[in-house]
Amino acid sequence: MANSKRDLFLKRRLRTRNKLRAVNAGRLRLSVHRSNKNISVQLIDDVNGVTLASASSLEKDLGILGKNNLEAAAKVGTAIAERAKKAGVEEAYFDRGGFLFHGKVKALADAAREAGLKI
Repeated sequence: MANSKRDLFLKRRLRTRNKLRAVNAGRLRLSVHRSNKNISVQLIDDVNGVTLASASSLEKDLGILGKNNLEAAAKVGTAIAERAKKAGVEEAYFDRGGFLFHGKVKALADAAREAGLKI
């Protein structure tokens, strides 16, 4: 095999991120990271280099500590949408990184949309 899984992931992440930056200049970025045990999301202002809001399955108040399933992803998506509204953000673009848009990543995005965040 010419490329390792990690190399392919990094290439996919850069390709996705660069295409999104070209199309969505000036908008905030909703960046997702998924590991085997947890899922987290950040609302990032790339112009100022600031994270405005974040949510993770590691937070105790969400009641899903250490879980990484569809329900946990949906709760994290709802939480980030609520926190974005508190920060005064109505819309952002969804940066899935190198992760495929299905399963947990899709559940997070759908929950954020249902909670009122335009992505």
